[in-house]
Amino acid sequence: MNLFHAMTRAAAMAVFLTAAAAAGASQSISVEPFGETPEGEAVDLYTLVNANGARAEITNYGGIVVRLEMPDRDGALGDVVLGYHNLDDYIADNPYFGCIVGRYANRIAGAQFELDGETYTLAANDGNNHIHGGERGFDKIVWEAEGVTTPSGPALRLHYLSPDGEEGYPGNLDVSVVYTLTNDNELRVDKRAETDAPTICNLTHHSYFNLAGQGNILDHVVMMPADHITPVDGELIPTGELMPVEGTPFDFREPAAIGEDIDADHPQIEHGLGYDHNWVYTKESGELTLLARVSEPTTGRVMEVLSTKPGLQFYAGNFLDGSITGKDGWTYEQRHGFCMEPHYFPDAPNQPDFPSATLRPGEEYNHTYIYRFSVEDGE
Repeated sequence: MNLFHAMTRAAAMAVFLTAAAAAGASQSISVEPFGETPEGEAVDLYTLVNANGARAEITNYGGIVVRLEMPDRDGALGDVVLGYHNLDDYIADNPYFGCIVGRYANRIAGAQFELDGETYTLAANDGNNHIHGGERGFDKIVWEAEGVTTPSGPALRLHYLSPDGEEGYPGNLDVSVVYTLTNDNELRVDKRAETDAPTICNLTHHSYFNLAGQGNILDHVVMMPADHITPVDGELIPTGELMPVEGTPFDFREPAAIGEDIDADHPQIEHGLGYDHNWVYTKESGELTLLARVSEPTTGRVMEVLSTKPGLQFYAGNFLDGSITGKDGWTYEQRHGFCMEPHYFPDAPNQPDFPSATLRPGEEYNHTYIYRFSVEDGE
């Protein structure tokens, strides 16, 4: 079930260049060593540059987006994701900065689920519950990697075969992820997975974005065309209900600043210390649609989030606490970054009324999502 052949390390050290024919400009992919894991696995850092000069640095450790440089309204490039300069920090203390999350993104209640009459026990790595694939989820894996050029822009293909029983999940799960930095200034992510036994699969991306580059994100303006969220209990586990956003701090159907109601007197705000919830989208299965638009007034940067899945976890960095010093000496305080995580709903394996995240032999998990960047004029 291999989805592509891994490059040899010697071949991976080449630099790939191609012409972006339509634009008459160049795009490139380069690779350099990024360190070793404590187990001695070599890790690389790939740099993708599109025809406009936008840049993404991605490591095959966890598929982490280390840097993502996009232009502001004056054309100046700036890094819009939180993280570290080196591998050691990602290994030592990483609140999922920029990574691939799996096998199951978000939370599973009681760290267990039932499938076809059998109960599977997972790591309880979030209090009593399971989160983001367990103690050694896909964010801590050294993926096979291959840099390629495409008509759309430079791309990085990643592959991992998750063995049966890893972190308690059944079935051998064959996973591929393709990051493409398109010449339209999009970070496009295409994910595919197959299994040889019934299992669950729910993958996402976990960059902490800050379109200003530094500081808090409270002045960022968000629009999410969703009528409901999945409300949660005190452990941030969905109750199984759908809560209308109308008349609540969760109504972003019209653009509103993140900070406008983030500390409102509302039980759901209290549970998440702000926004840490799943917004619900009604659409055809597999349809690529707009889930969110975020703009930052000082730089003019705009990010749109599109996805083929029905849920979007919007997390406003509420648990950042100033204990982490990241790139360029920046101390990450509460709400210095936000996450937009497209996926199935949290705890779907234990919620029969939620869209199913079950994957069976002969089926293919497919998920495409896009972070599309542009700029808007100032007032």
